Amino acid sequence: MVQSPGWISGQGSHTHARRTRQLQQPRTIDMEPEQDTPLESPFNALPPLIVALALLIIGIEAFFQLAEHGVIGGPTAIGWRLDAVNQYGYSPNVLDRVLTGGDYSFDMLIRFVTYPFINMALTQVAFCAALTLALGKFTAEFYGSFKTGAVYFLTAVAGAVVYGLLVDGQFPLLGGFTPVYGLIGAYTYALWLQLGKRNENQLKAFRLIGVLLFLQLVFGIVSGFLYEVAPPPTWIAELSGFAAGFLMAVLLAPGGWGRFLARMRQRA
Repeated sequence: MVQSPGWISGQGSHTHARRTRQLQQPRTIDMEPEQDTPLESPFNALPPLIVALALLIIGIEAFFQLAEHGVIGGPTAIGWRLDAVNQYGYSPNVLDRVLTGGDYSFDMLIRFVTYPFINMALTQVAFCAALTLALGKFTAEFYGSFKTGAVYFLTAVAGAVVYGLLVDGQFPLLGGFTPVYGLIGAYTYALWLQLGKRNENQLKAFRLIGVLLFLQLVFGIVSGFLYEVAPPPTWIAELSGFAAGFLMAVLLAPGGWGRFLARMRQRA
């Protein structure tokens, strides 16, 4: 048997040893990112107007909370919320003074657009702010920020007017649910158009408002059963806000009224 030279044998053993050590050494995984990606604020995707509306709702409530807990304003600050309701809130009596008494002063008319920013509970603030951000983002992407802002304030006015015409007494209309329902109306019309493009059932667009009205009905029944007090008829303003938002969206959507009539002719 022919033996290999010693230097060949030694080189083979050293090569085998190096390969064995390489296999035994654990492989390290590079956890460094390929490139630094700057973190973006989640508010960058939201229109500034919508962010401003939500911050106004939250900021006013924070102001009242600090006052009621004695952090600011001293002992008399506990009544600041009630003062705001009396000065900037809305009730059917306001509409009576405007239409019957001819009081078109700034102090009266400003109430039609300031009442959505005066809430009576933290839960109301949380829902109004969250829905304003979510629905405001969707509607602004479709209609634009300016038109979305117009929907917010004009539906607040429309809801207040209908509420004042149909509701008797002094029960105030407060909180941002009326203009939020206006945004739901505009969002519903945008969804209605998109479902039509896909040849799907356009009645699906009304699922959101249907669910909200059902939940409101359940809440009213439960409240009346537990507290033996009828819930306030604010649903009149909210449903009116929804209808106003939907009708406004017909004019504000791309193509406007002409596009709506064309679709109605096609369906006929």
